[in-house]
Amino acid sequence: MGPGLRRDDAEGNARTIDAPNPALNSPSPTAKATGMNAAPSPSVPPAGSAGANVLRTLVGRPIPAVMGVLNVTPDSFSDGGAFIAPEQALARARAMVAAGVDIIDIGAESTRPYTGAKAVTAEEELARLKPVLAGVVALGVPVSIDSMKAEVVAFALDQGAAIANDVWGLQRDAAMAPLIAAKGVPVIVMHNRDSVDPAIDIVADMKAFFLRSLDTAAKAGLARDKIVLDPGIGFGKTAEQSMTALARLRELDIFGLPILVGASRKRFIASVSPSEPKERLAGSIAAHLIAAQRGARIIRTHDVAETLQALRVAHAIESKPENTQ
Repeated sequence: MGPGLRRDDAEGNARTIDAPNPALNSPSPTAKATGMNAAPSPSVPPAGSAGANVLRTLVGRPIPAVMGVLNVTPDSFSDGGAFIAPEQALARARAMVAAGVDIIDIGAESTRPYTGAKAVTAEEELARLKPVLAGVVALGVPVSIDSMKAEVVAFALDQGAAIANDVWGLQRDAAMAPLIAAKGVPVIVMHNRDSVDPAIDIVADMKAFFLRSLDTAAKAGLARDKIVLDPGIGFGKTAEQSMTALARLRELDIFGLPILVGASRKRFIASVSPSEPKERLAGSIAAHLIAAQRGARIIRTHDVAETLQALRVAHAIESKPENTQ
């Protein structure tokens, strides 16, 4: 698990990138703020360079950064409802910080990768987010906002979130790419599909999707070096396709961008070893270690302490020389 920005999941006509892209640190082109961008509170530092610099540091380390999941929703697939109350959400965030989390990813609308998620309005999403966000930001760990709505992302960035996380890869809300370009923050671009098709080459589909996303980003003036790609494990994929995406993660090296993998508690684990979401810790760690070995620079997980321990131990072992005699 070297420090290079290698990809763990996704296909691509493999082109090995020997030198890592120093992504997420160059200043983005200046852009006019959109009408939805309220002026930041005087007590909140402007989003942009701080998030980019922090993320650049994190993806350049020998061990992947760990992103902790904080769902303030009633219906997320793994822990829906557990942290909907503000005091419970803040306690969860504090526990992740104590465990060593690098980024806290907060979402107020379920984007569960299976059927059953209920769409909510931006107003409802904001109502869930507002009582919690300031307290999470105040903990001092970089916060990413997990939302497919530009209005929600704009609010979160103005309140001190440092990273945008769009599960539709800049392809669902037309205002998203211009907003992120104007704010100058890093963005996680995730692959997604409206429906599952077992017959397709999922990695080829991912590459085509990312090409569209990168084109959208470029047209909006969003700096390429602020983009992280996410293969979207479990989203619009069969269990076999999710495992294929992980197995072929290196193929995403063709884009020269950091990769985030979030396999935590996903259903593909149960296809190998029958289990409920909260019984999938071991499978999650196995998937994330494979992802790290194949280049992922950020691991998104519900189980911060256990994942961080596994990554550190794996790195320590891999750092030892082999006996070649």
